[in-house]
Amino acid sequence: METKKSHRQTHINPQAPASSLEAKQPDLNLGTECYATDGYFDPQSITLEFQKLWSQSWLLAGVTSDLAELGDYFLFDIQHESIIVTRSKAGIQAFYNVCSHRGAMLVTEPRGNQKVFVCPFHRWTFRNSGDLVRITDEDTFDPRVVGHRPGLTKVACETHAGLIFISMADDPPPLKQAIGLPEGYLEPYQIDKMKVVRHVRSEWGSNWKVGVEAFYESYHLHAVHPETTGMMGDLNVQYDLYPSGASRMIVPLGQPSPRLYDQTTVNEGLQFLLGEAGIDPTTFKGDAGDVRGAIQSAKRERAEREGLDYSDFVDGQLSDSWATGIFPNVQIGCHPEALFLMRFMPHISDPQRFYYDTMTLIMPTGDADATAPQWMGLPEGTDISGRQRPATENYSLEEDANLGLVLSQDAAFLPRVQQGMRSKGFTGQLWGEQEQRLRHFHVELQRRLELA
Repeated sequence: METKKSHRQTHINPQAPASSLEAKQPDLNLGTECYATDGYFDPQSITLEFQKLWSQSWLLAGVTSDLAELGDYFLFDIQHESIIVTRSKAGIQAFYNVCSHRGAMLVTEPRGNQKVFVCPFHRWTFRNSGDLVRITDEDTFDPRVVGHRPGLTKVACETHAGLIFISMADDPPPLKQAIGLPEGYLEPYQIDKMKVVRHVRSEWGSNWKVGVEAFYESYHLHAVHPETTGMMGDLNVQYDLYPSGASRMIVPLGQPSPRLYDQTTVNEGLQFLLGEAGIDPTTFKGDAGDVRGAIQSAKRERAEREGLDYSDFVDGQLSDSWATGIFPNVQIGCHPEALFLMRFMPHISDPQRFYYDTMTLIMPTGDADATAPQWMGLPEGTDISGRQRPATENYSLEEDANLGLVLSQDAAFLPRVQQGMRSKGFTGQLWGEQEQRLRHFHVELQRRLELA
């Protein structure tokens, strides 16, 4: 691959006003500390992180479109905890998935519709509002034991922009504060109207933090995913750091990497993106520098034809990937037509494994012949109509989750990072400017772990 030196562009749109969501955020001084690697291997880190992080943070549990009807529920599992998230008459609520009698799990099916939950152990019955309805043979209990009508134990639960969050903390901070993103950042995507068309939970061979780190930078693209350099400006990435550990990178699509010598030819990758936007690449008159703008214009025209409202999106949102991180374990690939929602879930007992939980959501268009963008990596034949919520696909470490080329490359490579970090010759990660999101993440992580 021929390369040339280039000054890296750090502002996607230098003309963006300060009030624009596209505007570059001020850089932060996060220090130069080299963090220890014990938390990637030590089994005790699982306990510490649960106590200080998972049980004290707002966690993304799911999406509101999965709870469209009264009685709909899904389970959210984190470490040893299982939580029922359901739509009751009072709205979306969450409860620990345990019977208040003897602690038996009430529900094992990952999703369904139940207005009451009946314990399979002794048939105690609870409404999906958490209220206790029936105690089997209640006359055999001393009223001093059950007179308080022990219902299900609530978990803090709130929604934001079509996303459902839960917190096991006794007194969690306000959700918007915890998310840390600017006002109006997620709302234009209308996630509440999007439908899940694929949900995959696959086991990967590294610590969950190695997963977060790999997806929080584009520095590795040219090395691990060289096929992307023809259509992604991997050096022209804007990194933005927000409060509470939130961050994002805007990766421009529809332009060749500055690492490539040829910056004018409309290469095969750019031709592919033009075709996806509805532009015939064989009749396209511009050069490589014109592709990104042409894609933006074509997507606006398509939105008008399909009755979609893109008025709240800047042009860059139509072409680029706004990869947005919510602390501690979420990254969302934001596109007006679809979202790729990633959660890096810790393994219950092995710090050297994690679950890569992904949901692909698409804005239904009503077009029976519609196809999903190829960047989403959906298997051929995936139903994207949104009429039926697909079951979650579960894959072990040894199985191929069919996530597409780029994600398969990541899944294969991360165990090499995990193993190398154990070496006596490695003393800690050395992060550069293109990895500032990683340092931002670890500053927040360390702060949480050190809280009394």
